[in-house]
Amino acid sequence: MMSQSLVKFNLGETHMTRSICAGLSRTLPVLLLGCTPAIPALAQPFPVKPVRLIIGPSSEVLPRVLAQRLSQTWGHQVLVDPRTGGGGTVAADTVAKAPPDGHTWLLSTATFTVSASLLANPPFDLVRDFQAVTLLASAPFYLMVHPSLPVKSVKELTALAKARPGQLNYGSSGMGTPPHMAAEMYKGMAGLNVVHVAYKTVAAAVTDQIAGQTQLSFQYGPSSLPVVRSGRLRGLAVSSIKRSRFAPELPTMDESGVPGYEINGWNGIHVPPKTPADIINKLNTDIRAALQAPEVQERLTQASLDIHGTTRADFEAFVLKDRARFAKVVKDAGITPE
Repeated sequence: MMSQSLVKFNLGETHMTRSICAGLSRTLPVLLLGCTPAIPALAQPFPVKPVRLIIGPSSEVLPRVLAQRLSQTWGHQVLVDPRTGGGGTVAADTVAKAPPDGHTWLLSTATFTVSASLLANPPFDLVRDFQAVTLLASAPFYLMVHPSLPVKSVKELTALAKARPGQLNYGSSGMGTPPHMAAEMYKGMAGLNVVHVAYKTVAAAVTDQIAGQTQLSFQYGPSSLPVVRSGRLRGLAVSSIKRSRFAPELPTMDESGVPGYEINGWNGIHVPPKTPADIINKLNTDIRAALQAPEVQERLTQASLDIHGTTRADFEAFVLKDRARFAKVVKDAGITPE
């Protein structure tokens, strides 16, 4: 009997509630908010249109591999858009002025952390003017010398350079590029006088070194390891703090008599400053997942890249550390900001 009474009471209460709400609907529609079940707001879908990945002076291997994978994941194209002018300033300016909706990204590189100190009035600041998403990958530099140079180790090269001040030279892909900074760091830490020869491209710098026009250089793996293994140039060391899995036979600069030496090239993703946090978090999650795909891992390994995929906070800390490292190199080398 008690259970039947409760059922009748509940049914009566429901009927009464419906009657009250029906009455209110004719007089006070706004009060119906309390008479309908709450429906949680759905997040806006992302992406809703093609995404543009703007790249400056950088290899296109990584961005194109990543773009292909994410295009498959999202069902929207991720388009690689090269804007190579101005040493990356054109690419950065394009992204900085884009709508902050997550559909325009900057492929950030070490070039951007160098420019913070190398330029007197940099047109943008990677920390101030953008938001970090994730560090994609990094690659060390390999110190190479011409085979005619009578050295087989960094210690021997250091001794030779000190014995012949101003007589050796090194090539780079241009003033302010990470390979230029790598050589200047070595010069500063070892106390050397070696002359810089700036080229417009990596290929031109390597070609002239093979021809004996320059004696040494720091270059990325894809540009250095093939010519080292062919015997056209001699590899002495790697710039990372740990040995490279792509050339484990080469010692680090730190192991080779330049304690504390560490410098790497890298690629990451940054977006405009007012991009909503939920969109950036989704980008971080989806990009990190894409980097773990077997086909992505295989293709990036072939390009001699170490794959990362970090949290936003870790990437922000990484950028700050890298910027401080290059600021010290510029100061120690006495390079005057342009």
